[in-house]
Parts: sequence; C-alpha cells; structure tokens
Amino acid sequence: MATIVVMPQLGNSVESCIIVEWQVSVGDTVAVDQTLCSIETDKSTMEVPSTDAGTVLKILWEEGDEVPVKDPLIIVGEPGEDISALVPADDSADEAGAAEAAAESAPAQEAAPAPSFATTAATGAVSPRARALAGSKGIDTAAIAEGSGPHGRVIERDVQAAIAAGPAYTSAAQAQGGVATGEGTGIGGRVTTADLANPTAPAPVVATAVAIPAAEFPGASTSEKLKGVRKVVASRMMASLQESAQLTLNTTANAAGILAMRKKVKNSDEALGLNKITLNDLVCFAVSRTLPKYPVFNAHLEDGTLTKFEQVHLGFAADTPRGLLVPVIRSAQALSLKQFSAQAKSLAADAIAGTISPDLLGGGTFTVSNIGSFGIETFTPVINRPQTAILGVGTITPRPVVKADGEIGVEQRINLSLTIDHQVIDGADGARFLKDLVVAIENIDVTVLA
Repeated sequence: MATIVVMPQLGNSVESCIIVEWQVSVGDTVAVDQTLCSIETDKSTMEVPSTDAGTVLKILWEEGDEVPVKDPLIIVGEPGEDISALVPADDSADEAGAAEAAAESAPAQEAAPAPSFATTAATGAVSPRARALAGSKGIDTAAIAEGSGPHGRVIERDVQAAIAAGPAYTSAAQAQGGVATGEGTGIGGRVTTADLANPTAPAPVVATAVAIPAAEFPGASTSEKLKGVRKVVASRMMASLQESAQLTLNTTANAAGILAMRKKVKNSDEALGLNKITLNDLVCFAVSRTLPKYPVFNAHLEDGTLTKFEQVHLGFAADTPRGLLVPVIRSAQALSLKQFSAQAKSLAADAIAGTISPDLLGGGTFTVSNIGSFGIETFTPVINRPQTAILGVGTITPRPVVKADGEIGVEQRINLSLTIDHQVIDGADGARFLKDLVVAIENIDVTVLA
C-alpha cells in the first residue's frame, strides 16, 4: 500500500524548510532511514530520512521549494501502484510546479487551489528567485500582502511590481516610517533615514562608469550557487558586518595553568569521566564564569533594543562536513566542568553527524570560536548577530619573558581575540572583560572550584 513520507518537524522553532537537493528519483527503491533529500532551515542544512520502505512513486516538490513541516514530500509504494487517491491529477505537485514556472513569466491570473495533500497553507512563502531579487533591491517581501503564484506564493513578478510601485527602503527607513519623494541616496537607490529627514535634498551625482571588456581566464573553471550552510553563513556574516560596529581587541594569557589542568584531568582515573576534557572546554568554562559579571556581553541587540540575559547560553563554533555550525550549551554558568564538557562533546558530535536539532543551533547569548588547532595566533571573529560580542581563541605560542631574577625565559601564552559591538560596548569595557577572563584562565583550577 502506498504511503506518504512527510517533511519532519526538526525543531519547535522550524515552520518550513527549503529543499536543497534530492538524493532519490522516481523509480528508486528506498529503505527505512535512507536519505531522501537535504533541506535547509534558517540555521543549517539537514538530511531527511525515509520513514517507509518501497519504490519512489512520486516526488511532490522541486529543489528550491519551501515546504511546511508535516507536509508530504514523496509517495512510496509498490511499482505501478495507483496513487491517484493520494494525488489527484488536477492537483498534482508536477502541475503545481509547472504553474509556478508559468506564473513567473506569464500575466497574472487566479492562483490554483492548494493541493489536496497539503496540510498547511503556503501563504507567505517566497520563491527563491523572488527572494534573491528582493534582497538585491531592498524590497521587504513581508510587505507584499499576497503573492500571485500558486497558493499565494510571492514570486519574481510580485517583487518586480513592488519595485515599479516605488523606491526601496533600508531596514532603518522602513522602521521609521514616512514616504520618500524621490530616489534614495543609499546603496542601489534605497531610501535611507536621511532621505526621509531631508526629502528635498538633491540626488547625488553619479559618475558614469566606463565599460571594460571582461577579462578571459585560461583553463577550466566551475561555478555554482551558494546553498545549504554556506548560504546561511554568507547571509549572516554580511548582515552582521552591515548591522553592527565591530571592534576587535587582542591579548594573551599565561597558558601554564590551563596546560597543567589539562594534563591533570587527562591522566585522572577514567571512572571520574574527566579524561576527555579539552583545552577548549577549559577556556569556554572560564568564559561562562566571567560573562555574568558583564551583562552587556551576554546580550542581544535588535532594532535598537538591548536585552541582557541572566543565564549564559554559550555557543561554540563547530567545523562540520556541512560547514560552520554553532551549537549552544544552555545555562552554561550553572554546569560543572564535567557536565559542560559532556554537553559540548554531545552537541559537537550531533552537529558533525548532521543530526542536531535546529533548536540547539539558536538562542545563544555569546559565542566562542576556537581555531587555535590550525596554528592561527590571532584573528577577527565576526559577531553572531544579534549577540553583542564573540571571543576568538588562537593557538598557544612561546613568548619571551623577563623572570624575577632578571633572566630571560620562555612562557607559553594562549591568544585571545574579542570582537565587540561598539554600539553598546566601549573599548574600555572590552579590555576589562579580557582582563578578568585572563585571570580566570590563568587560575583555572580556582575557577573550577569557585
């Protein structure tokens, strides 16, 4: 008997997912837990396993489609089995896909009714082409009441109509309200808050660019659209740099204490469960104990509102086969070193395996990024918005030091790079935070007991 495999609920905060790539085709035989496709949420990419075994009789969505959770993805069953009762011919996913493709290039017409297999309305969805065009022109797709695509989906033609209806606004100008009387002075002609405050200001003089023929590049090359985690990271990093005033402070800490602590726990009795504690665990543990003293570092800045958090939800950058992910350790300030390390290992393993819940990739209040294992001494970590700061951890390097007796010696120092949002954190506050963190790291044995 034919069965429907649905889009799984991958987290309480996930309402829909975009299909990145299908791993099966119609006619393929699939087993339970076999990967059907990779999908993209607003935080990461995941794999969807099959919940039934059989032959793929129909694929209901195309790559790039945004699918509500618990809506059908594919139909599996016996070869040649009649599935008309599950997908009526006049409402099939193939026709829905064709309708959207036609709608992108044809005059507006009444949208087709939602497929009978849909369990959630698709109103408010935006096609990939429409989203890309809106992003490049500064158009807020949420302001488009209802799209003209199938099931009310916003498609490229809707965005083009919004562009023709008037100038695009920056996010700050949208929040302020008001109507511009001419073209904006922002990037791409966007209307800025300055344009709203001075509507009669003349448009800037734009120099005419001289066309230069594109250079030819000998040899083979490949081009591909960004997708999956890389697409998510690209969007977030650009937004972070555009929306915050980032300043990085660098310092070092004497690593003798943390190296001794690591050696001690590594050689401890296995029954204690401390052997797998890493240097990064110790640094992050010190961070979790320092942050409560500096609430503005353990905070979010959104739309001009600063929200400080009592508990430390510590994110840590994880290098995975799918790209950069940031799992979050909840209430890190309340965990013992053993508990902290165990949670970090579990989250990292799930992130690398691609099984981590999207709910565990969001809600962080501060992030630590450690690339010291690659030999990097200092770097400029980019703030994980809407957080207000991020700590970068570099490698441990030998540094010359003058001993008490005047002799020159060598000291192992761990490198720390703190990026702050200068909108709400002053440089002096960043220096104080680093000073206290250095003390916590250099006296990690006391920090653990405190």
